Amino acid sequence: MTEQYYQKDHLLDLVTKVLVANNTSEANARTVADALVQAQIDGQYGHGLSRIPSYSGQAKVGKVDGHATPSIEEAGSAAFRVDAKCGFAYPAMALATEKLLEKVKTSGIAAATVYNSHHFGIAGYHTEKLANEGMVGILVTNSPKAIAPWGGISGVFGTNPIAFAAPRKDTAPLVIDLSLSKIARGKVMVASQEGRPIPDDWALDVEGKPTTDADAALAGTMLPMGDAKGAALVLMVEILAAAVSGAQFGFEASSLFNSDGPPPRLGHTYIALNPELLSGGGFVERLEVLLEAITTQPNVRLPGQRRLDGRAMANEKGISVPDNLYEKVTAMLPDAA
Repeated sequence: MTEQYYQKDHLLDLVTKVLVANNTSEANARTVADALVQAQIDGQYGHGLSRIPSYSGQAKVGKVDGHATPSIEEAGSAAFRVDAKCGFAYPAMALATEKLLEKVKTSGIAAATVYNSHHFGIAGYHTEKLANEGMVGILVTNSPKAIAPWGGISGVFGTNPIAFAAPRKDTAPLVIDLSLSKIARGKVMVASQEGRPIPDDWALDVEGKPTTDADAALAGTMLPMGDAKGAALVLMVEILAAAVSGAQFGFEASSLFNSDGPPPRLGHTYIALNPELLSGGGFVERLEVLLEAITTQPNVRLPGQRRLDGRAMANEKGISVPDNLYEKVTAMLPDAA
């Protein structure tokens, strides 16, 4: 597989133009483009430019409303709901982040739920924005069915990512971001697009048997991390993300990978903490004591380091995009024909 390196501004413009050409407003397209290009930089390819064909196809037919403007409904002195209006999740999440920062600076804790939403990409992309402003961010989401209850073979839950971000002293925030499947489903999607096999401990086919076929895995179910304990965490996130927000459950939501069916109407629950207020001013120093105890051991890296390596590489060489993916995306431009 060959690849080329591109500058960030070029890819931002490219993604924006493709989305605008597929029934998306300029403002929404730019917000989506920022998230997808950042995912590509951070090495999270399953949430990067590989999503453009499905996003564009869904916007074109209205499965996701590319012109939606999210709205806020107050739910308490430090809590609110964001209606994504069946549009892309990124504008709704940007609005939630802005409002959380406004509230948490004086309240100490603030919470938002987002409903009628769509795929929001890298969960840590959003929580890192809170951490960049000195806050701790916690975020959960549900997603279309991909994981069966432990012992079952039919999907009920999504891969249900969770993210945590915390500010650090004089360096980039600590970001922990993981899906509750053994591997992110987006990685299986990328393997399917590229015709590559997957390890046999990632997923099951429709008969509940281990498979190395990415297409069979997408038709079947993902295995949860931690086996039965992981399946319990998946259930917990499903409740927090969907039931608490009033969104659809994973088994009710349509696929994020194709243009079939109605909007998925997913849910996210997003919590901000003001660690300086809650710790009496000692949070950052205490966090550094903990992280030093971790990193002074040999062969240990903190979670999220790969994203920083990717950013350094992007600054030095540009952003890596496989040739076949770049060609697929550019072919979607209105003047490509």
